[in-house]
Amino acid sequence: MKDISCTLLVIGAGPGGYVCAIRAGQLGIDTVIVDAGRPGGTCLTVGCIPSKALIHAAGEFDALKRMASGKGDLGIRAANATIDLGITTAWKDGIVARLSSGVSSLLQKARVKIIHGKARFRDGKTVEVETETGLQIIRAESVVIATGSEPVELAALPFGGPVLSSAQALSLTQLPNKLVVVGGGYIGLELGTAYAKLGSQVTVVEAMAQVLPAYDSELVQPVMRRVSERGIKVMTTSKAIGLSPRGEALVVEERGVRQELPADRILVTVGRQPQVTGFGLEDLDLDRAGPFLQIDDRCRTSMRGVYAIGDVTGEPMLAHRAMAQGEMVAEIVAGRNRGWDSRCIPSICFTDPEIISAGLSPDDARSQGIEVKVGHFPFAANGRAMTMHDEEGFVRVVARADSHLVLGLQAVGAGVSELTAAFALAIEMGARLEDIAGTIHAHPTRSEAVQEAALRAMGQALHL
Repeated sequence: MKDISCTLLVIGAGPGGYVCAIRAGQLGIDTVIVDAGRPGGTCLTVGCIPSKALIHAAGEFDALKRMASGKGDLGIRAANATIDLGITTAWKDGIVARLSSGVSSLLQKARVKIIHGKARFRDGKTVEVETETGLQIIRAESVVIATGSEPVELAALPFGGPVLSSAQALSLTQLPNKLVVVGGGYIGLELGTAYAKLGSQVTVVEAMAQVLPAYDSELVQPVMRRVSERGIKVMTTSKAIGLSPRGEALVVEERGVRQELPADRILVTVGRQPQVTGFGLEDLDLDRAGPFLQIDDRCRTSMRGVYAIGDVTGEPMLAHRAMAQGEMVAEIVAGRNRGWDSRCIPSICFTDPEIISAGLSPDDARSQGIEVKVGHFPFAANGRAMTMHDEEGFVRVVARADSHLVLGLQAVGAGVSELTAAFALAIEMGARLEDIAGTIHAHPTRSEAVQEAALRAMGQALHL
């Protein structure tokens, strides 16, 4: 097979890798991208997209069940609700297929050469790829490592049999009667809530004192209220020990006391780790930051001409961070002057209700010695939230006390993920409380709560 030479080689076709390759192609750079799986990576194929599809389907089914039970006060009554999880999974897979095909088309449109297979470094400029038709050698002037991450596997609970990874939990065709989730971070609570809505009896086991430890307790409280309403049992400061002797239960230790939790399936979501083995990276002797590849503010590794982006470079492991890094690196390779600006990388938790956070929380700001003004506005006082029959949660704005510069925006509530762009834009544009308060927000919308939170931070709340 004839060797390939190119200007840029991207290893990994996840969000960071494919965006990097597309942008490089648009800039006229001779680009090759390599991945053993379908274009889209973990996020598109077994993570972000399929999980949100399942969460949506679970929400629709749950709403129908409430209508069928006669408990709703909207006056809507429906017949008994049922769900065929196999059909739901097929619908989800159809979305994944469409998006993956779309990524392939975009790469082709940008004239990026796609190589399917597992890449392995020979040196910092040469990679060999095992393809279906034989060994392919690729030589490049610059290389981008975008190999992503994978679920952490517990030694006491290896994946297989009743023990599921997050990816496996998205491909079930039969609903587990009893599901135990090990790990109460955003992945565990998102999927646990979805399966509870579908009808599973769910228990969440978390080692720390609070689920969703990445978010402050004020944001988590509305989620915990809804978790309780759904009948989800949460065990904090608890450790998963392993399967019971017959494998039909999970052994858990809570404050020194062990018990068995009966489970048809056990979903382990205790974190993700970078995929840095099996690619020959150990032979390159790249500098590390713990388990991650160490990079500078231009995503350069310790080896000249070798870049790294996305989950393989550390937290936050978010698709939109990887995409932004990929786009930046493509422009750097093209000779443009770019640097990484991480002042606002918003995060979203697609629980019920959703949580979003951009910039600094009140505690973050105070820990940096910044005196702040904080404004809250509850959705219970928002007309649109009332008409949508979901008034849980609030919007919170954090600003400097002296200049009113907005440092952070957070929210918890139904559908608040769609406010994330406005939050990030406000911080990136250097908005002040007066800017948000003086912007006309359409009525009736949930976004009015953002304006009201800014007004309240200044002591000028109109609707509270």
